[in-house]
Amino acid sequence: MGTIRQLLIVLAVAVVSTVAVGAAWVAIGGGSLPTHGWIALSLGIAGTVALTWVLMRLAFRSDRDGWDARADDTSDLRRKPPEA
Repeated sequence: MGTIRQLLIVLAVAVVSTVAVGAAWVAIGGGSLPTHGWIALSLGIAGTVALTWVLMRLAFRSDRDGWDARADDTSDLRRKPPEA
């Protein structure tokens, strides 16, 4: 999947989440959000979604490239156990 397509999916999730949270806020009787409230809500959700996307991408890349296996070499049977 291309990076542009992934970015568009992330942006779509952020927009849908912002609208859903804004609608839920109005539904529970919080009143209408002012412009600054929508901006703050949008930035908070977009930042959270972007951070999640980046961290998951790094986790999958680390696993795919073998960095996890290099950090934990306890599966190496030729390795001597540490001396107590």
